[in-house]
Amino acid sequence: MSVPISMEAVRRLVGASHHARPEDLPAMARELATLLGADNLIIYLVDYEQTTLMPHLGPGVPHRDPLLIDTTLAGRVFVTGQELQVPGSPTHRLWLPLIDGTERLGVLELIAASDPDDERRRDYQTVASLLAEVLVARRPYGDAFERTRRRLPMQVAAEIIWNHLPPLTFATAEVAVSAILEPCYDVGGDAFDYAANGDILHLALFDAVGHGIAASALTSLAINVYRNGRRCGLDLSDTYRSIDKWVHALHPDSFVTAVLAELDTATGEYRKISAGHPGELLLRGGQLVKQFAAPTAMPLGLGHLGEPIPTIEVEVLQPGDRLLIYTDGIVEARAITGDFFGVDRLIDFITRALADRLPAPETMRRLVRAILAHQHEQLQDDATAALVEWRPQFTYGALPV
Repeated sequence: MSVPISMEAVRRLVGASHHARPEDLPAMARELATLLGADNLIIYLVDYEQTTLMPHLGPGVPHRDPLLIDTTLAGRVFVTGQELQVPGSPTHRLWLPLIDGTERLGVLELIAASDPDDERRRDYQTVASLLAEVLVARRPYGDAFERTRRRLPMQVAAEIIWNHLPPLTFATAEVAVSAILEPCYDVGGDAFDYAANGDILHLALFDAVGHGIAASALTSLAINVYRNGRRCGLDLSDTYRSIDKWVHALHPDSFVTAVLAELDTATGEYRKISAGHPGELLLRGGQLVKQFAAPTAMPLGLGHLGEPIPTIEVEVLQPGDRLLIYTDGIVEARAITGDFFGVDRLIDFITRALADRLPAPETMRRLVRAILAHQHEQLQDDATAALVEWRPQFTYGALPV
């Protein structure tokens, strides 16, 4: 009995991936194209600034030009997460989103001699999903993935921070998280972290005083102590005290502002400590309903100057509620005229994005572009934000991630 072409492609990809270097994946994609009855399959990875799709070229793979996200068909596929066909003669193109779980990696360009039927397109979608997983799995074993994504040299301080971060986007059936971090090549003191354990989504944003290596070292310490506390089963108060103790002991002249939060995805109970941090925004039905009080505790490293037990604010969310958590670099981005981006402009932007039903990752990508445009592409401070959506009634495929 003959093996269907699509299954043979999957077997070849899985078998070859076990010993593949990241730089081998472009050539593997070309071999997959042949097995799928196509002429070529080209991988494009999104750059760190999320403005450009960069061709992931390996040995024996022909040159391709980068593609701008905001002005190309490939960029439209990246933005929407929906495939796009471009009929033509003698070649037919199919652009496919390259997504691992909910993390947008880039797009695939598939070139064929004819318009594929529905069954063959489903084969292409399956292989695209599998190829995305292989890309993520092989990424740590070489630098080809990173070199492709970088359009500028990354500063050491930023290298340290990015190596600590989880993926920008994550989703389960009950909750979705999407984050941004700028300036991506020169960030120093800002960072975010999250983890889903049972019904609890743990989430934190950090903003260390200063910039450069000193700030990134301080943030690195805060993230790792935060993770240690979380993994040891500490509650928010004890986690705060643990980070505060270590920051004060090792960096007595510095501090870190932070939000340490937990969302119970079964009940919607949101609990947080604002350690010298701006208050997050609660949006319901596309409108702002609350700006949380802030701060509720001293910055990390300065806890000895305040109350011994930090105040925990509690809010019970409603299904569909969204939380926007951000560092001060978002609202304090200043134009040449001296005009701050400000909370009002931030609220206006996020409500318009929700009205347009943009996926959360695209909302955050455009927020970065809006802040950079306001500050003429030159941020004076790190800018980090995370958008959290609680959706206990969510059905896969019903809502954009």
